[in-house]
Amino acid sequence: MSLFKARDWWSTVLGEKEEFDQGCLCLADVDNSGNGQDKIIVGSFMGYLRIFNPHAVKTGDGPQAEDLLLEVQLRDPVLQVEVGKFVSGTEMLHLAVLHSRKLCVYSVSGTLGNVEHGNQYQIKLMYEHHLQRTACNMTYGPFGGIKGRDLICIQSMDGMLMVFEQESYAFGRFLPGSLLPGPLAYSPRTDSFITVSSCRQVESYKYQVLAFATDADKKQETEQQKLGSGKRLVVDWTLNIGEQALDICIIPFNQSASSVFVLGERNFFCLKDNGQIRFMKKLDCSPSCFLPYCSVSEGTINTLIGNHNHMLHVYQDVTLKWATQLPHVPVAVRVGSLHFPDYSQALPCPGCLCFSDLKGVIVTLSDDGHLQCSYLGTDPSLFQAPKVESRELNYDELDVELKELQRIIKDVKSQGVWPMTEREEDLKVFAVVSSSLDSVSQATNIEVGTDSVPSITVKITLQNRVVLQKVKLSVYVQPPLVLTCDQFTFDFAVPDMTSVAAFSVYLKKNYIPSELEGNAVVSYSRPTDRNPDGIPRVIQCKFRLPLKLICLPGQPSKTASQKLTIDTNKSPVSLPILFPDFASHSDDDQINVMGFRLLGGSRVTLLASRTSQRYRIQSEQFEDLWLITNELILRLLEYFEKQGIKDFACSFSGCIPLQEYFELIDHHFELRINGEKLEELLSERAVQFRAIQRRLLTRFRDKTPAPLQHLDTLLDGTYKQVIALADAVEENQDRLLQSSAGLRSATHLLILLVRLWQKLSADQTAILEAAFLPLQEDTQELGWEETVDAAIAHLLKTCLSKSSKEQALSLSSQLTIPKDTSRLKKHITLLCDRLAKGGRLCLSTDAAAPQALVMPDALHLWSSGHPNEILPAVLLDDQLRADR
Repeated sequence: MSLFKARDWWSTVLGEKEEFDQGCLCLADVDNSGNGQDKIIVGSFMGYLRIFNPHAVKTGDGPQAEDLLLEVQLRDPVLQVEVGKFVSGTEMLHLAVLHSRKLCVYSVSGTLGNVEHGNQYQIKLMYEHHLQRTACNMTYGPFGGIKGRDLICIQSMDGMLMVFEQESYAFGRFLPGSLLPGPLAYSPRTDSFITVSSCRQVESYKYQVLAFATDADKKQETEQQKLGSGKRLVVDWTLNIGEQALDICIIPFNQSASSVFVLGERNFFCLKDNGQIRFMKKLDCSPSCFLPYCSVSEGTINTLIGNHNHMLHVYQDVTLKWATQLPHVPVAVRVGSLHFPDYSQALPCPGCLCFSDLKGVIVTLSDDGHLQCSYLGTDPSLFQAPKVESRELNYDELDVELKELQRIIKDVKSQGVWPMTEREEDLKVFAVVSSSLDSVSQATNIEVGTDSVPSITVKITLQNRVVLQKVKLSVYVQPPLVLTCDQFTFDFAVPDMTSVAAFSVYLKKNYIPSELEGNAVVSYSRPTDRNPDGIPRVIQCKFRLPLKLICLPGQPSKTASQKLTIDTNKSPVSLPILFPDFASHSDDDQINVMGFRLLGGSRVTLLASRTSQRYRIQSEQFEDLWLITNELILRLLEYFEKQGIKDFACSFSGCIPLQEYFELIDHHFELRINGEKLEELLSERAVQFRAIQRRLLTRFRDKTPAPLQHLDTLLDGTYKQVIALADAVEENQDRLLQSSAGLRSATHLLILLVRLWQKLSADQTAILEAAFLPLQEDTQELGWEETVDAAIAHLLKTCLSKSSKEQALSLSSQLTIPKDTSRLKKHITLLCDRLAKGGRLCLSTDAAAPQALVMPDALHLWSSGHPNEILPAVLLDDQLRADR
């Protein structure tokens, strides 16, 4: 963001693998030298305490040995260091070091030597307090308006404020409703402590209120009171900021006013003494630390804010005045007065930096120990850009070059990046499905019931012509079919290599898939002269799994509720010839009838007519007819192709079974609605469960225990409801997946019947499949019903429209879950009606064929008055317009 970097005046790296935080840095004249120069005090979580007095002879010089005044290793991690008047009887500055279970106050003194590096510094422990609770942070100041000395307040991890009057412990009070400790600061003008609670609100507590809040029995000054068993406090004021706070700082404007600065996760706030917002600023980057200080301009405050993008921003109120780049992410920033040489390049930080024993050196510390003293400014650049040699342009040559480039671009657009034949030769993919099932089934964790689930091996062979790296093979099959392995990676280090990927396929659930086709997708990058990283390419190879993978021979059924009849133009073929893998040699009657038993439990019967050229498929479930019907047509085409007969054709002259199809749609939609309701109910119970947990936690933390009022019973009952609802959501999701597979099978069957009924071409069938079989997965946010309804409505508005008025109708641009399926069923019925009247599917409205006036017999499906019967075209058009 800035063109300038922070000018490094002095820097060093502290220790090895040590960690630091915002409380580990402090600047003060800790040795009471009286020369106005600050020393840098740094503590680490490894227990090291270091004091520096940097001296730089020249900008950019490294640290000198005499810069380190003192380095001692304490036994406990250092959480925070502060300098103040902490010892009674004197106003000298002393060093306070906060450990997790101890507070130590030291005096720092130095002994002069004969030379500069002969000076010796040492620390002396003045007193220490052992803490009964784990400390988090601390603040200090003249609590209660006392003059000439500073008191210390420590906040524990469980929200207790412990006040120490120098060598003695004063009192401890729990903050009301505290769960996690936040940053803590003291405001001398209002004599109050300011913190940010876990409720994401700034809270202010008067010191006098803390001091006078006593235990239940004021006379009993016991050890229990020292541990902090005080009663609840009354907060002075609160302000909800809506986010967690990183730090708090109090800056006085003058004797009559001060400001409270709060650094949040996304904003920083400036508050008045009474908690009103003076201003706030939304930050563009995630902050890591900040430091407000008084500005030269009257009535304004400058703020240094470091962020995780290695930047340090200087704001004057809410206006960005300067931005500089740091070599690390600062977790603590301070501004002090060090022994700084007078460099003419130095640009002062507004309001801080003045020359000759300068104030305003910016000291930053990172979490891994990078300590740096820097100033804001730039160094003069001595680089001068060389003169560019001017040359005259030959426009004729440029025109020739432009035409050649345009020709190359046109060739590339017409045939791809390289010719198709060359692309195919780079990598060839073949898929081979084993002719027999695996002798030992590879099926694991199956849910099919008592049937033994077979598996079959598929081998994908890859042959390369050129060197290819990181070739990835992904294999997809329709659920509930699963693969033993679906991802493979190959490296073809030399040309003309052959690699084989083998895997097994089996049925995992107790319902059948909608398709038996699998798809192997190979992705790779082919390097070119202009693109060494390679141009991404994808090759697909489809394979078909055998019917015996999900089906077993079964007994034919004489009665069934769902029946289909397929007409052909050739004499019927013996079923054992068409299905030799399902034929039984002991049964002579099987020539014209054959039974199939799906692994899910359903039975399908196939019959061939002896007198006519028809085949009948029947079952108890409509969706179970699809795979057998499709397999029958494919095997008939293959049989007559081997016989050299090319005019074989199938047709369908029966009733389009829309009623059965609509029942599957309603069942699928009902499961979607149930899933939505269950998720909403689960969310409500989860909110209730968390609310009860908070109530119980408050009761358990209370110093005066109160009855639970059956909250534990309510918590247990809510927990059982949450578990039951979660199980119900999972069960409904499994049923929805099964219903989606059945609906997809029925959709395939419906498209097949419409194609045979209207003799649709391959392009028209592809349009129909694109409308009824969307590629995206069925989810609560975007489901099958609204997607298909939008696609069919588009077809009715374009290629199947009857007039220009219908083409002018606007469709909704947002897909939302409908209230019911009536609109979708009307559109599907109208689509069949338009196709029956001669409408043809195409991608442009101009090519739409005129509508016929005669309705075929196949559309007289149900008796009058049926809710899903096909109505006259005029009435349906009126209903469509009303829906829209």
